[in-house]
Amino acid sequence: MREENHPEMEEERLQQLRSRAAELLLREEWKESVEAYSQFISLCQTQMRNSDPGCLSKLQRSLCLAFSNRAEARSRLRDFAEALRDCEEALKIESTHFKTLLCKGKILLNLSRYNLALDCFKATLLDPQASVNAESINGYLEKCKKLGFFSRTGAFDLSDWVVNRFPGKLPELAEYIGAVEVKRSEMGGRGLFAAKSIDCGTLLLVTKAIATERGILPASVGEGLSEKAQLVMWRNFIDKVVDSATKCNRTRHLICSLSTGEDEDGLEVPDIGLFRPEAEEAWFSNERVDVERILKILDVNSLVEDAVSGKVLGKNSDYHGVGLWVLASFINHSCSPNARRLHIGDYVIVHASRDIKAGEEITFAYFDVLSCLRDRREKAKTWGFSCGCKRCKFEESLSCKQEMREIGMSVEGGLEVGAIVYRLEEAMKRWAVRGKEKGFLRASFWAVYSQAFQCEKSMLRWGRRVPVAEVVVDSVAEVVGSDERILRILMARLKRRMGGGGMVEMERAMKLGRGIYGKLVKKQALRSLIDICIQEQKV
Repeated sequence: MREENHPEMEEERLQQLRSRAAELLLREEWKESVEAYSQFISLCQTQMRNSDPGCLSKLQRSLCLAFSNRAEARSRLRDFAEALRDCEEALKIESTHFKTLLCKGKILLNLSRYNLALDCFKATLLDPQASVNAESINGYLEKCKKLGFFSRTGAFDLSDWVVNRFPGKLPELAEYIGAVEVKRSEMGGRGLFAAKSIDCGTLLLVTKAIATERGILPASVGEGLSEKAQLVMWRNFIDKVVDSATKCNRTRHLICSLSTGEDEDGLEVPDIGLFRPEAEEAWFSNERVDVERILKILDVNSLVEDAVSGKVLGKNSDYHGVGLWVLASFINHSCSPNARRLHIGDYVIVHASRDIKAGEEITFAYFDVLSCLRDRREKAKTWGFSCGCKRCKFEESLSCKQEMREIGMSVEGGLEVGAIVYRLEEAMKRWAVRGKEKGFLRASFWAVYSQAFQCEKSMLRWGRRVPVAEVVVDSVAEVVGSDERILRILMARLKRRMGGGGMVEMERAMKLGRGIYGKLVKKQALRSLIDICIQEQKV
């Protein structure tokens, strides 16, 4: 005959579990704490079904606190979806529970759901405990208001952080989506497009990584980075992404909206609202995690921070980093790109690197586009595609010309750079090359132009027979966007010619700077960034 548990024994068991769970929480042993609170919650719910009305109220209070504490532990494990469910269970018992509202607000803030977080923090002010925690709560309220404003307007200002040379604490950033939309791309598959005309430097989007992995990679013997260290980083990165996808339907759904590199044209075109943090939970399917599919997605969509189209600012600039930023992954390559990105902490900031027309596709440079057609083709092969942008098509049409081949051979043969520039400029006149097409060819031979402009002897001989540096810089920037190498040549020329340049010349440099770093900094800070760019050239 089964021996029934006495109420005193059950109460003692509950007390032991509660004490054990609280101790683990204080020791920040989050996983073990979750397990202990889960046992306590299960036993407490069982007791509630069998208890008399006099004990019910006490058990409900204990259960409410247990859900709240388990939410705290789960949030520390970054299991935000389950943590929010625990908060909701606690608030069903006590709708104004101070600790739960505070925990829920912090979780929503971490998920970039600023308005909902603000409501939670406001609700805590109604509790008497708010007076003890007033400074902390007011700090959260101000943070929600500020980040909510940034999220609506994109009105970030990194000036102080830049002028102070990137002090340890990173600037506060928020998720932001500007005038962009996902559409079918002429390049195949899907791409990100400008919903209206956009000026150079204008912010397009700010998005937080699903996951990142960084490390200082040692140089391998001979050349390059250690393949073993990269492999370890890649495995850690995969584990982080899979873990995030396992814990959150939204994250899993967003990751799975990306391409695996197969059947590009058959993929659904997602609404831009899907990528906003406040998107309704009903939008996201509850499907199982397909690790094999995620691996294919990461292989196609992961971004390295030190890419040719990116710039890393702040404390992670000394590291080699890889991450997954979902919306930024929709941006395709073009040899005539119009966007760049800044990496700050776990955020990526995408801005226009030149003027963009409404309806134009937003594109990055996946590899160095200040290089000739042949080299770009080889690079595209390593990425698994063939570029069919207007620039590549135009240069392909000229590749059959004998003189074009001879100019290419002159570069390889080490002919004097000024002579090559002169010959190419004369050829463009004969071929009636105009407008952007001039910029295409000058970008392809940028290395030659750059060497010529830096060689006093070459400029003395050819200077009057070739365009000045400013003209070439403008035409190249018009077709490939701003680039540090272009800016350096311009600044070097201005300093030699005018001791720093006049107002018009400096405005040209500032526009290039805005294309590289965006409009997130004011003029003084932008000048600081340009100075850093010049110093890097000297190093």
